[in-house]
Amino acid sequence: MEYRRLGKSGLKVSEFSFGAWVTFGKQVDVDEAAKLIGGAYDRGVNFFDNAEGYERGNAEQVMGDAIKKLGLARDTYAVSTKVFFGGDGPLNRGLNRKHIFDAAHAGLRRLGVDYLDLYFCHRPDVDTPIEETVRAMHDLIAQGKVMYWGTSEWNAQQLTEAYAVARQFNLTPPTMEQPQYNLFEREKVEADYLPLYDLFGLGTTIWSPLASGLLTGKYNDGIPDDSRFNLQGYEWLKEMLTSERGQSRLAKVRELAKLAGEVGMPIHHMALLWCISNPNVSTVILGASRHSQLMDNLDALDARDRMTPDVLARIEEIMDNKPEGPKRF
Repeated sequence: MEYRRLGKSGLKVSEFSFGAWVTFGKQVDVDEAAKLIGGAYDRGVNFFDNAEGYERGNAEQVMGDAIKKLGLARDTYAVSTKVFFGGDGPLNRGLNRKHIFDAAHAGLRRLGVDYLDLYFCHRPDVDTPIEETVRAMHDLIAQGKVMYWGTSEWNAQQLTEAYAVARQFNLTPPTMEQPQYNLFEREKVEADYLPLYDLFGLGTTIWSPLASGLLTGKYNDGIPDDSRFNLQGYEWLKEMLTSERGQSRLAKVRELAKLAGEVGMPIHHMALLWCISNPNVSTVILGASRHSQLMDNLDALDARDRMTPDVLARIEEIMDNKPEGPKRF
């Protein structure tokens, strides 16, 4: 395992990290979570991601109980949560000051920690001024309850406004962004944010590196019965796969699988290594509900030397979807 700075900050996170997502508290109990977190930790993973919206806080509770059961030293790991989707009421969702503080305190309690290493705004909030959000995050940092704050799925304009507010009022700016990034979703990371990496030192903690499992190749011949695509509440994933766009993507996955076979690795290893080949990626968040699945994903690092410039070029030929960055004249 190698470690990368989180943007321009001094915090170093493992290039592969582990996230709870929807599985903790739903498919994964405390004992299994401890097995997953402990296995990742033993392989060098030092960053564990969560959100208040994952199973309405149950994922935070399961992760906190698992870490306590493992007895991990607090100075050997970083933990995060995200704020926005706290509930259905008017006071328990969004990025207003009250909900940001309420969610932070609830996350601290459920995760069993005195401070959050990373705290993310889960989505942009059009109903709350960005200045209010920046001030609330700054105050949590000043109180020692949060070390670094960031965003998830904000666009470059929103991030730039947050930095401008922080600079104008001498507040703490966001350190990182958590966007979706994989071979099919590239626009934000490779184009929209491109000026921000050097200008602001933006770090990225990317999610869905395997495109909700599409880049594992397991859907090439249909949807397995135990797939998350069949989970209640995730019908949108199934519709995405069965659509015309989904079928087009599957055709590319089959081509990628052939290339991966030639290179001597499974397609999901190639997809994960492709993500960390981008120097603007701070860490790739892995999600798994089984210990064997997580260990297999971490094994991708053993083949990093096979991701040569020639292989990367052949991947680009297959995908044919590299976004254009900002034009320079």
